[in-house]
Amino acid sequence: MPPRPKLSKTDHATIGKIDDLAGTVVSQIERGQDPFVNVPIRTLANSRWNQSRAIIEMGSAKAKRNFFNVGIAKKFMQTLLVASECKELIADDEPIAIRMLYYRTKHTIEGTRENTFEEQEESDPIIEDLEVTIDALREELKLFAEQRGGMVGPMIIEDSGDTINLAALGSGGWAVPSIVEEDVIKWKKKDCQAKFILLVEKGTVWSLLNRQKFWDHHQCMLVHGNGMPPRGVRRLLYRMHHELGLPVYVFVDNDPWGYYIYSVVRQGSINLAYESTRMAVPAARYLGLSSFDRERFKLPDNVTIKLDQTDETRSKQILAYPWFQKKKAFQKEIQHMLKSGVKLELEALMHHDVTFMAKKYLPDKLKEGGLW
Repeated sequence: MPPRPKLSKTDHATIGKIDDLAGTVVSQIERGQDPFVNVPIRTLANSRWNQSRAIIEMGSAKAKRNFFNVGIAKKFMQTLLVASECKELIADDEPIAIRMLYYRTKHTIEGTRENTFEEQEESDPIIEDLEVTIDALREELKLFAEQRGGMVGPMIIEDSGDTINLAALGSGGWAVPSIVEEDVIKWKKKDCQAKFILLVEKGTVWSLLNRQKFWDHHQCMLVHGNGMPPRGVRRLLYRMHHELGLPVYVFVDNDPWGYYIYSVVRQGSINLAYESTRMAVPAARYLGLSSFDRERFKLPDNVTIKLDQTDETRSKQILAYPWFQKKKAFQKEIQHMLKSGVKLELEALMHHDVTFMAKKYLPDKLKEGGLW
């Protein structure tokens, strides 16, 4: 059997946390107690707005997950099963996709017809439960998600030992990996010539801007997350903002989903509130699309989309977020969208011509410094 790889301090610390979790359960059993695990609750009710830090944080409420409870015994077992598997992954230094973890931990319990997991929709939340229970990120558990994001721009990085010039990757750009921690993705400040980061909601719009060399003309890092940016992209934005001092601008659709993406990038997400300190960028600015752009850039009615009931309900929920309640400009923005009864997608700017976005719209918005 080949020797196991040398582990980092973080690896040893994470294994220690898993061992502590298991040790606590064993001690409960030895004392004749009903073994249990306390899992922090990941809901809006257990999140709080930290105004001084301008991020969403997780509260202290926890749910008791014990073995001798028919309703949650399976989740108790699943939690320990996933923890055990992650310990092996860390010890072997073999990161795997969260989809692979599902298959590695799925089996029929001996002597029963019960499976440990039926669908991946069962195992994914258990991973997040384990993260918050032992205070270790998914990346530290050697788990990664499918790559969903890209970046291009005037910067040289090191990715797993390979030197990559992000300005010489053609139309596809660099695929942002799920794990972008300092031991995987490295850079030197002198190798970054960018002045800011532009996060684009859609990969198709990003591709258009990339082909038109927007990043070269404006010296920026052009990033996309194919909708809601995944954790790897958001963590990368955080690192580049704090380590390289690059301002972050968010370019999304003028609709509730676009506003929500901006909220998550800036303040963090409610479901992953425990990660806000490592991902949220409170200084991020909203560049567009704005509900006022319809009049400003003379966009015709036939490029608008009528708001439906879900849009209206979601918009009102976002208006009520504590972190937006005192943002008068943001309140005015959404109220104007609701009053107009329509929303706009980034592609609406194509009404003028295919270069309008890169040559007119974005440069004008950048000169103004973003909306909020």
